[in-house]
Amino acid sequence: MNTIRTSRYRFGFDIWGLLLFLLVMLPNFIWFAVPAPDDILRTESVTPVVDIIGSVFQVLTVACLCFVICKERSKFRFSPLVVATVACLAAYYIGWARYYADITALWVILLLTLPPCLAFILFAIDRKNLPAVVSAASFTVCHCIFGVVNYL
Repeated sequence: MNTIRTSRYRFGFDIWGLLLFLLVMLPNFIWFAVPAPDDILRTESVTPVVDIIGSVFQVLTVACLCFVICKERSKFRFSPLVVATVACLAAYYIGWARYYADITALWVILLLTLPPCLAFILFAIDRKNLPAVVSAASFTVCHCIFGVVNYL
């Protein structure tokens, strides 16, 4: 007898996905309001097409993290992947602190580029959210191209 397999995902709302997004965006909100001393991030991008594609994947990532729920996921807990997500956020905040301390070295730009993307990917893996993993990985590629070409 053939059975029809139901979808692994459903639409819903994940408050933890929204919280992660807001925690990643917090330094950006500050940056919009209070520019850094030597604010190289405010220069015009030389990768506008990559930026647009990256923005689309960023929005998809956030939408998937917040509204796509895997039926097979476990209840939220501080698993090793969630702890690694928090560590990525800490590294990202360190990058912003160094950037505001007028340090724009390669490692600082990398801290502003990779850890937030890795936080999204690790969290999505923990939540068994494959659509979010795929969109976050695509966003990561675009974000890294943007960071390397424009600032390194």
